[in-house]
Amino acid sequence: MKVGFLLSIALGLCTIVAVAVLWMVMDGMGVFSTLGETISEATSSDDGGGFDLQAFLSLPRVLLFTAIVAVIDVVLATALATLGAFIYNLSAGFVGGVEVTLAEDE
Repeated sequence: MKVGFLLSIALGLCTIVAVAVLWMVMDGMGVFSTLGETISEATSSDDGGGFDLQAFLSLPRVLLFTAIVAVIDVVLATALATLGAFIYNLSAGFVGGVEVTLAEDE
């Protein structure tokens, strides 16, 4: 359970960092501004200005969503790792386990 928890924490942190880097690269390439202009033109009317994609996909909002998903992932991955270890230990008790020989005794 401890190792599964630590690995899922590491996976969550890697996910947050990867999303932040990906967002910065895409923002630097101008993806959000181009998509924002296209969506704003498609959704605008004579009365309103349309949907503002750049405000909706701002870095703090994206990182908040990513952090929420990472926390849920940590909880689920820890629970699944614990359940997997329990099922493995249960099945190893039934069949006698697996014997691994790393070095031959002479």
